[in-house]
Amino acid sequence: MTPAIDVRHLTYSYPDGTAALRDISFAVAPGECLGLIGPNGSGKSTLLLHLNGILPERLGAHPAVTVSGIELAPDTLFEIRRRVGMVFQDPDDQLFCPTVYEDVAFGPQQFGNPGTDVRPLVEATLDMVGLHGFGERSPQHLSGGEKQRVCLAGILACRPDVLALDEPTNNLDPRGRRELKSLLRTIPATKIVASHDLELIVELCPRTVILDAGVLIADGATIDLLADEPLMLAHGLEKPHSLQHRHPHA
Repeated sequence: MTPAIDVRHLTYSYPDGTAALRDISFAVAPGECLGLIGPNGSGKSTLLLHLNGILPERLGAHPAVTVSGIELAPDTLFEIRRRVGMVFQDPDDQLFCPTVYEDVAFGPQQFGNPGTDVRPLVEATLDMVGLHGFGERSPQHLSGGEKQRVCLAGILACRPDVLALDEPTNNLDPRGRRELKSLLRTIPATKIVASHDLELIVELCPRTVILDAGVLIADGATIDLLADEPLMLAHGLEKPHSLQHRHPHA
């Protein structure tokens, strides 16, 4: 089976020369939900930005990322970005139109035929994320959870194969977190979830990758890795409360 995402020997340094990713390799199967965890500065967001070609600033001759068998290259960038939808940590980085409808319609209009009537698609996607009737509202007047769902609707309207989510529960209250978890469970796309919310990772992601200082430290079953307290503490993380009484490989 062709992986949905295949990362091979990905290395990246910031413009100032600081190494951000060091020889990272892993693959994600179609339909899989992969957790991506690590301390601040571990390279999680930088890794996600490579999955649809936001980074590196210039694509080299040796692609390190393949999406559904398509190598990420200058001539495949448009197709890769259609297939891999990125949901950023701060919804305000993603919302820029006067209305919710226009924000959700923007992606399909870019990737499809601009003359096509996208209204049925936008309305169906807003229904999917629990925002029926929000089309004419201003994104700037929504709650944090509602903004996050508008961002997700905008990506889902493009029908991506892969969702890359950077801290999706950031700044959400407990109800917002519960609603987002429920929503993400219903989405069949392949998902890569980078988060400090380790309970989210336990609940959603059967498999997890741990990054630290740009190095892939571990890749395995979420419950085994996150229940390993010495491993977690060694990399600036804490064993989740829900796994406090569980031992690795138990």
